[in-house]
Amino acid sequence: MATTDAPPAPAAAQRSRSRGRTLWLLGVLGALAALMFASITTGSRDVSWPDIVAALSGSAEGFDQSAVAKRIPRTLLAVVAGAALGVSGAVMQGVTRNPLADPGILGVNMGASLAVVTGIAYFGLASATEYVWVAILGAGATAVFVYTIGSLGRGGAAPLKLALAGAATSAALVSLINAVVLPRADIADEVRSWQIGGVGGGTFDSVTQVLPFVVAGTAICLLSARGLDLMALGDELAAGLGIHVAAARATASLGAVVLCGATTAVTGPIGFVGLVVPHVCRLLVGVDHRWLLPFSALGGAVLLTAADVVGRVVARPTEIDVGIVTALIGAPFFIYIVRRQRVRSL
Repeated sequence: MATTDAPPAPAAAQRSRSRGRTLWLLGVLGALAALMFASITTGSRDVSWPDIVAALSGSAEGFDQSAVAKRIPRTLLAVVAGAALGVSGAVMQGVTRNPLADPGILGVNMGASLAVVTGIAYFGLASATEYVWVAILGAGATAVFVYTIGSLGRGGAAPLKLALAGAATSAALVSLINAVVLPRADIADEVRSWQIGGVGGGTFDSVTQVLPFVVAGTAICLLSARGLDLMALGDELAAGLGIHVAAARATASLGAVVLCGATTAVTGPIGFVGLVVPHVCRLLVGVDHRWLLPFSALGGAVLLTAADVVGRVVARPTEIDVGIVTALIGAPFFIYIVRRQRVRSL
């Protein structure tokens, strides 16, 4: 008599998923380590291995050794900023149940940018810590505004409505930023360079100043993982399972806004990392946010570090800022998601 294989027991299936996730985790960690090494050793200027070793040992003296030494904080900033953007994108997609959600697409980056530029132009902001606090306030106000506008009318906060509201808000904020900057020739060049989005000016001080905010925002998001999983089932079912939906949504959103605002204050508005990374991570580890958020952090760090390395080598001896590289990667991906998902809710 012919027999058929029985389906795997739940425990065996769970062990298989755990092994797969562990292997992916090791692979992503290995890729990140390799990219960090490449970021330190590769750049628009070729440097010999003795100079690289001297710079890594902390004894940078010559020009080449100093060039390598400057790449170390730049690499750390790319890792920290990429992780923050990856987590904030995953949380925004979970909170809004919108596959198109991203700090750039929803206009949150531009809200943070406008707040920082306004503070520089009219209130004399000068320190990175001041930039961070102001950027977080601007990002939060923009997130509330976009969600409110996207929730109006029939159907509530539908994915397409949120994307359109974010795009319109972002365009308006860009105009406001230009209106603030144009009369101020003393800050115009600096602001225009910062608006592109990049990590080339990263220093140990900038990493130290933004890191506490990134750690705090990431912790808030990780603590919201269970709530995000339950909200994916629908607000009514999540409430029935004991979750205070409004509080859970507000808490997770707070974490995402802190991450986005703090990162934008230091690097400028970098788009599409929060869109691309969570989608790729869902293919690797599924939709469980307890796995998705840490993987999104690692994936964001990988993507931004890789974009920085690519930007340094494709146009030697000049450089292309990471904001441009991520846009070249993310824009086609955005079109693909729109066509494939037809902007359904998650």
